[in-house]
Amino acid sequence: MAKIKAFRGVRPAADKIKDVASPPYDVLNSNEARLQVQDKPHSFLHVVKPEVDLPEDINLYDDAVYQKGKENLYKMIEDGVLIQDNKPCFYLYRLIMGDVDEIGLVAGASIEDYENDIIKKHEHTRADKEADRIRHVDTLNANTGPVFLTYKAREDMNELIANLTKEIPTYDFEAEDGIKHIFWKIDEESIIAKIENIFKEIDFLYVADGHHRSASGTIVGQKRRGLNPNHTGEEEYNYFLSVIFPHDQLYIMDYNRVVKDLNGLDAEHFLIMVEEKFTLKEFSADEPYKPNKLHSFGMYLNGMWYEIEAKDGSFPKDDPVKSLDVSILQENLLHPILAIGDPRRDKRIDFVGGIRGLEELSNRVDAGEAVAFSMFPTSIEQLMAIADAGEVMPPKSTWFEPKLRSGVIVHLLD
Repeated sequence: MAKIKAFRGVRPAADKIKDVASPPYDVLNSNEARLQVQDKPHSFLHVVKPEVDLPEDINLYDDAVYQKGKENLYKMIEDGVLIQDNKPCFYLYRLIMGDVDEIGLVAGASIEDYENDIIKKHEHTRADKEADRIRHVDTLNANTGPVFLTYKAREDMNELIANLTKEIPTYDFEAEDGIKHIFWKIDEESIIAKIENIFKEIDFLYVADGHHRSASGTIVGQKRRGLNPNHTGEEEYNYFLSVIFPHDQLYIMDYNRVVKDLNGLDAEHFLIMVEEKFTLKEFSADEPYKPNKLHSFGMYLNGMWYEIEAKDGSFPKDDPVKSLDVSILQENLLHPILAIGDPRRDKRIDFVGGIRGLEELSNRVDAGEAVAFSMFPTSIEQLMAIADAGEVMPPKSTWFEPKLRSGVIVHLLD
């Protein structure tokens, strides 16, 4: 059973939501964040990318960066830009991007569930990124960015959410990228108890996006648990901020690849080697090839799009990890032909989220990079099957859209 908790959220005053809400910390680099905060003193980037208020040459892991984030957060609370609800609440967070419409429950997720694998993971974390998030959470005494969780959809929860979202929302705004964000506060105790009871019947939650945030929230909670002789298990540090969506609402986009060179091969020999494991045919010089089924890929090379498809027998169909398209491309092409051994660290490969369009791939190759690959999106069912098997997905397997905004809700740890 999954244990979730209502909490006293810290969130923008109603007239400040558009000023505060910002992109997540990990979708912008420091220079992009500095540009975004110009003339925006209340942008939450001042909290999640606090280097924007420090000299440009500062080390991003300097103590001063984390202290500045803390200073900025509590100044916004002190000035009334952010307010804290006076009783524990759940919240609903709706995202609308074109035809995509998702509604998640904002709640505290249990670090004990994380430890016991009731919250299932599908990615390894990187030590440097984990250490950064631990310092951020611990210094600010807050989860400032939510973990994106999912669960197998339930009709009773769907019906409850449908009724709750008939009420007038607390926030309803459109961000500069055209995505709508709608938010409701749930503070009625009987409804909170009903939601908690439904989740007690849910066997597992799954981390869709936010492995470093969930790991860091858990580690900070463990540290505080060890330091508290009066620990009860109900303290706020036992929970991390999450938004929990039913699995059938989530939208995963393609996560495409661009490689800088052909590993010393000319185009003719490269294509011959590709045909050992893939069927290959020319598609178009003008129109990108967007795969419409599993195990099919687009490839852009020398001004031409190709359709390539994995041959039968080139991968184990019954292995949930090795049958992923990202694994097939890696094991049958990127590694053996282009010598991309570790895509997580190899500087010759880059990853392009589908939100940027396939033209981004052809533009980059036309500008001097060697070859690009368009991917069929990984499904949420594949992700859950891998997590259920205790396996780990290859890096850069999923790109979720739309993104939750930072600053819409914050969870304090005391």
